[in-house]
Amino acid sequence: VIAGYINTLYPRIRKLDLDISKTVKGSPDLHIVMASDIHLGAIVGKNRAAYLVEKINSLNPDIIILDGDLVDEDLAPVIRQNLGESLKALKARLGVWAITGNHEYIGGVIPAVKYLTEHNIKFLRDTSELIDGRFYLVGREDRDRPRFTGQPRKSLEEVMKNVDHSYPIILLDHQPFNLSQAVTQGVDLQLSGHTHNGQLFPLNLITKAIYELDFGYKRIGQTHFYVSCGFGTWGPPMRIGMRPEIVDIRLHFRQ
Repeated sequence: VIAGYINTLYPRIRKLDLDISKTVKGSPDLHIVMASDIHLGAIVGKNRAAYLVEKINSLNPDIIILDGDLVDEDLAPVIRQNLGESLKALKARLGVWAITGNHEYIGGVIPAVKYLTEHNIKFLRDTSELIDGRFYLVGREDRDRPRFTGQPRKSLEEVMKNVDHSYPIILLDHQPFNLSQAVTQGVDLQLSGHTHNGQLFPLNLITKAIYELDFGYKRIGQTHFYVSCGFGTWGPPMRIGMRPEIVDIRLHFRQ
């Protein structure tokens, strides 16, 4: 138990170098820093939030991506500790972008997104955005949206109907199900989280059985996939069998 708690305090910086076979205007490189499953709240409080911000900013990214489950269900401890002010200190030339995860829906997605948006985080909710005139960022609503709201999320085809496929396309989808959809739609990179890689050994054996990719990198056709084990914890503040992580991604486009 003690070792599992200590393990949560020292996230690793996971580095990825990926080639995308599309040309872009300007610099042929893009530096992304991604954190998923932060679970801000009663357990991941002010000190951990400040630590996360410091680590991300020290990597000097072009763009920051927060890939769902920013808050841990209850927004009250986030507001009480003023954790939004910590997030406002995140710095990236192309901004801080996020998608919803299942925990935003568990705790109430409307107040969660409103609070985080007020603290300089831009949400993609079944929408796409051309960033810097160089690449598309596509963000899906969490897969559990129908369960909590009774409203379906859009299909990936519908979300991407106005996306120009001659540009690099980066898809954010919190839960890594149905990877073949991203391949079919011509996505170049999909970033996901949610699984925590089981968080406590041997639960990772269960996540491996559930997901085609429950943690780490995989390439299918021309599409790169990365599923992060996340930064925070759900339930007990322990990790056994893996360390939390911040993902440092460098994309290299064709010149």
